[in-house]
Amino acid sequence: MTTPLDARRRRLHFRAWHRGTKEADIMIGSFTDRYLAGWSDAEIAWMEAFLEEDDVEIMAWAIGTVEAPERWHGELLNTLKRLDFMVAPE
Repeated sequence: MTTPLDARRRRLHFRAWHRGTKEADIMIGSFTDRYLAGWSDAEIAWMEAFLEEDDVEIMAWAIGTVEAPERWHGELLNTLKRLDFMVAPE
């Protein structure tokens, strides 16, 4: 039986891997793959809202070329900024 939280996780996984550019897919999709299973309902809600932002902005915030708006500051953004979840394609 599928729970509403499971359905949200599946939708979030799909959205993370279908951003529109390969670079964003890899960065955001890999981040989601690494951490999604352990996220709480609140963290999933944060990520759902975060993915409404433009990919270029998300990537700039992650690599530190632009400061993210205060509303996104917190543990999940800090984890995304570490970029330790990405594996280089072979």
